[in-house]
Amino acid sequence: MKIALFGKNFSGERVPFFRMMLESLVDAGAELVMFQPYLKQVKPYLDLPEHIGVFKNHTDLPKDTDILFSVGGDGTLLDTLPLVRNSGIPVLGINMGRLGFLSSISKQEIGQAIQSIFEKRYSIETRSLLLLESPEGLFMDINYALNEVTVFRKEATSLIVIQVFVDDIFVNSYWADGLIVATPTGSTAYSLSAGGPILVPSACNFVITPIATHNLSVRPIVIPDKSIVRLRVVGRHTHFTVSMDSRIAVIDQSTDIVIQKAPFGMHLVKMEDKDFFGTIREKLLWGLDVRN
Repeated sequence: MKIALFGKNFSGERVPFFRMMLESLVDAGAELVMFQPYLKQVKPYLDLPEHIGVFKNHTDLPKDTDILFSVGGDGTLLDTLPLVRNSGIPVLGINMGRLGFLSSISKQEIGQAIQSIFEKRYSIETRSLLLLESPEGLFMDINYALNEVTVFRKEATSLIVIQVFVDDIFVNSYWADGLIVATPTGSTAYSLSAGGPILVPSACNFVITPIATHNLSVRPIVIPDKSIVRLRVVGRHTHFTVSMDSRIAVIDQSTDIVIQKAPFGMHLVKMEDKDFFGTIREKLLWGLDVRN
């Protein structure tokens, strides 16, 4: 089995867990390749296997990779999307941080997860992606997002006015700090913190969530993921900010943002003992008595 290892940041406190992960993979007979910038960070701390391969971008990530391990947090996993793209390579998120909705395998569960993988005791979930149809090329060829597309004010002193159209039908003019269009995966990210609903990963929907809206009666709305969403900034803001997951750009008011569902999805590895509702109970502390 060929395993790719990806990460963004490495520090001394991760050494015991990373060493154990490497040893478990080597003992299982895995063929390893590692993201080059991450390998440079790991090398001062650990002796790496001599036969480990290297990849620098999506073009030299081996197409026969069975699973890509994302070692970090949810932000790290989001940054695997420009690497795997539409290759179909599944991603396993290993959480080295705190929350970790997407990176559901904790540091303490690494050994058990690797054993389950080599025993084929896992499944693959396909997560919907957002495609930025317009403006074309705003983020080069990485014009898709796993979590959300966000339009946000550039100036800090006034609200932004965003007109929203769904399938060319006018929905509302939002006076707010910004607006989020989120996938089911992204419903537990920025959209959730802005008051949006939680969607199960398999839901065929998107969520439109205003950020700090001026009109308190305006609520998030759930739409079919077959819809085409068009956002238009009006008023005195000449420029505004657009983000797709962790990628950010500033564009001028004359440009409409057009979003739809991408023609491909992202594949995530799901362990047999993990389920979505158990994850949100754990991460959001549902049912926990916090009075003491």
